[in-house]
Amino acid sequence: MLTARQRLLALLTLCLALLAPLSAHAADRGTAAASDQASSRNPVIFVHGYNADPGVWGSLRGDLRAAGYADAELFSWGYDTHQSVNEVLAGRLGAYVEEVRRQTGAAKVDVVAHSFGSLVSRWYVKFGGGQTTVDHWVSLAGPNRGTSTAWACALWDQACRDMTPGSYVVKNLNAGDETPGAVAYATFWSNCDEVVNPDDSVPLTGAANTPVGCLKHNDLLGDDPTSAGVRAFLAS
Repeated sequence: MLTARQRLLALLTLCLALLAPLSAHAADRGTAAASDQASSRNPVIFVHGYNADPGVWGSLRGDLRAAGYADAELFSWGYDTHQSVNEVLAGRLGAYVEEVRRQTGAAKVDVVAHSFGSLVSRWYVKFGGGQTTVDHWVSLAGPNRGTSTAWACALWDQACRDMTPGSYVVKNLNAGDETPGAVAYATFWSNCDEVVNPDDSVPLTGAANTPVGCLKHNDLLGDDPTSAGVRAFLAS
């Protein structure tokens, strides 16, 4: 006959044996949920602006990592910002998108662009096949309708000419549907932008256009509310 102590130990052993599968099942469900969330998330490609480099994305990349993105889901494209949007750069971005899709196995990517990078990525989306490969497109302080400040360097720089109001690039990007296809478009713009002039050059018809208040052109890259807005849009 078992003693009272032995009966208690046997009961505890039985309870632990019954609970173990339940705990394992709960852990499996949690792992599966996290895996499902990651698998449904697009890789993000950052496209920097004129006279910049991929290093400008440090703050936003850090915020996305904190939100659950892995480094293997975040890509910063570097390029020569003094070349033609339509003849050179959009095609090179398209090739980079294909490389990211190959590496990740993703059907689509999300694109976050700053300043001049907005024109490069818009041309790829509108004319370079990006409507089938881009899910979300974000423009931070993009001169989407041109900026008068680009005249300062337009005489010797093709990219500056592309950014001037009424340029071949600007006219074609804004002819007809400014936000074509099933891509989700968003812009973030400041009424104190010293580079984009006029300020309302950034918003696009058909996009989610968000004013961020009085920020300098490059300050949108590290602004917490802007970052939160970008993260929410990518998750939508």
